Amino acid sequence: MAERRHVVQVDRPEIVRVPESFNAVGVVEKPLSAAERLTNNTLLRRVVLLVALALLWQGYATYLNNDLLFPTFTATMEALVVGIKTGGLLGKAWTSISVLLVGYALGIALATVLTVFAITTRVGNDILETLTSMFNPLPAIALLPLALIWFGLGEGSLIFVLVHSVLWAVALNTHSGFMAVSPTMRMVGRNYGLTGFAYVRRILIPAAFPSILAGLKIGWAFAWRTLIAAELVFGVSAGSGGLGWFIYQNKNQLEIPSVFAGLFMVIFIGLIVENLIFKIAERLTVRKWGMQA
Repeated sequence: MAERRHVVQVDRPEIVRVPESFNAVGVVEKPLSAAERLTNNTLLRRVVLLVALALLWQGYATYLNNDLLFPTFTATMEALVVGIKTGGLLGKAWTSISVLLVGYALGIALATVLTVFAITTRVGNDILETLTSMFNPLPAIALLPLALIWFGLGEGSLIFVLVHSVLWAVALNTHSGFMAVSPTMRMVGRNYGLTGFAYVRRILIPAAFPSILAGLKIGWAFAWRTLIAAELVFGVSAGSGGLGWFIYQNKNQLEIPSVFAGLFMVIFIGLIVENLIFKIAERLTVRKWGMQA
């Protein structure tokens, strides 16, 4: 016979939880201390780092006590002030920047044309990948002798090597960013009937802008150091000569503090462009769009 089982019903009391008022919780956020606020300030941290490097520079140069090998930081700053007041250092800096801007703009324009052609056609993709594999590893300064033969002793030679420095870095990063765009976003653009440059402008460029901005940074760095290296040898080709020519002239005259002042100006302009121009562009684009923390 089947065994009978008796089910015992247990009455359990109903549990009612009353939420506490917000005032009873207290302060959720803990206020930061003064030290924590200072350490969270990016600008302050970088200023402290630069001051530490300047003190290290001053200490080592004082210990070495040889201005022909390594001048002190204070001597370099004095030479920088003198170069600005009487040596035309700012004018030479502007000469370099003006030549660089022309080459940089032409390189970006050519990279845009090549990348759009590559992303919209298979033939263009093959051309871009082949040319990038060929010319991207080639140092731009190695083309300067050919540029002097083709364009003569003038700004045209410098602009040619600058275009080479910018073109392949920007095109490679932009193309990689375009290829990394999700298929879903690509299909959205196709469903709206976008083709050609309109498809690239409205879908691919916003989605791949972090890679494009990285390519612009790399292209700027390549162009800046290529220009200074070219001016160290053929700087007088750019009118009165730029920063590279200023460094070269002072080296021949054994004005080593002035040489360091010229190098300091090169570094200072690089810091301004990287931490001001590109940071502002990054904040107004990829950070504003939520594509970067």
